[in-house]
Amino acid sequence: MNKIIEKFGIGVLTVGLNTSVFAGITIGDSQTAAGALNISGTLRANYQDKEYGESVSDQKLKFDAAILHLQYESPNWFGKAEYRCYQYDTLCDFSTLVYAYAGYRLNSTDNITLGLQPIPFGPGRFWDSSFYASINNTMGLQDIHNLGVKYHVELPSSTQLDLSYFAMDGGHYHGDSRDSARYTANVVKSADPSKTSLQEKNMWIGRISQDLNFLDIQDLKVSVGGSYWYSDIENHKNNGDGSRKAWALFNNIHYKNLAIVLTGGELSINNKDSLNTYYSTFGSFDSEYDLANKGYFYTIDTRYTFEHVWEDINLTPYFVYSGYDKKEKSFDDSERHIVGVAMDYKNISLYTEYVMSKNDPFIGGTGSSLAAGDDGKRNKLLNIMLVYNF
Repeated sequence: MNKIIEKFGIGVLTVGLNTSVFAGITIGDSQTAAGALNISGTLRANYQDKEYGESVSDQKLKFDAAILHLQYESPNWFGKAEYRCYQYDTLCDFSTLVYAYAGYRLNSTDNITLGLQPIPFGPGRFWDSSFYASINNTMGLQDIHNLGVKYHVELPSSTQLDLSYFAMDGGHYHGDSRDSARYTANVVKSADPSKTSLQEKNMWIGRISQDLNFLDIQDLKVSVGGSYWYSDIENHKNNGDGSRKAWALFNNIHYKNLAIVLTGGELSINNKDSLNTYYSTFGSFDSEYDLANKGYFYTIDTRYTFEHVWEDINLTPYFVYSGYDKKEKSFDDSERHIVGVAMDYKNISLYTEYVMSKNDPFIGGTGSSLAAGDDGKRNKLLNIMLVYNF
């Protein structure tokens, strides 16, 4: 398990402080009925220095991933797709579809989307500014993509509402694991017969977000919101029917170039497994690990952007504080905290981060870190990621 977990350190996701559309190649015109297709890509390389209490040999610049983006736009229809090819030991030894969905605009603000898409749970697809992402990502709560339909509506009262139904998870793609070659952290059918063998379906997820317009302060924007998640979980060992219940409350505070996002909530999984009552086996990035079924999660994200510090260079320092407090008394809580700075220059981004974790499967831990815990020592990781968009 440790060998598999260490492979994960080659980069999780591109959060991207700059969310502009990549240049790429555009075919057609988005203002016409036929629309336009944009094709673009991303190449990533990284350097890591691990402080896990043992010697490591990967302190060198390495190729991380190649990413293909497709985006379609027309007056009424839109769609997006993304596929990623990672290199752990050899090129594309792990590759996966991230999302692929189409949408129809009901008007200038409301739309319906269908396909493999981000779920409306928490403040948005990303809960923090870091590249590596908070521990809630590893828990399967942040940056999650499942297969279903979502309705998005914006009311005159500055209220945004998302209602969705997801029939199943995003699936297993190319890798060495039995069921964990996937971008999204989902419950999986474990390769270990002593672990759980689960599949999630019938996910009902809703989110509401409200702008606080009564705060009449120039350059200050504040919103609050909440989301709820209920789903069925099939136990393939005994044909039992369990469930997942989760809720999250959040707020966004923006003042000029300063942004603060606070997220907190509760997770409760009933896996109907009498041998593994207190944890369920999850999988992502071709690795599987156990997660405590019940607990409270949180993420605090703070960032400030210095624009045009030199010509077109923007600098964004950030701090992410995240954790999972487990209800089972014999389980040790998990943490992942990140201090970093992102530099953006045209189509190039450079993330420099220092990650501090405890009981974290992907930062020097084991497959039991997010459940019972490991040795409880604080592990550290210097992660430098170079991103080139074209």
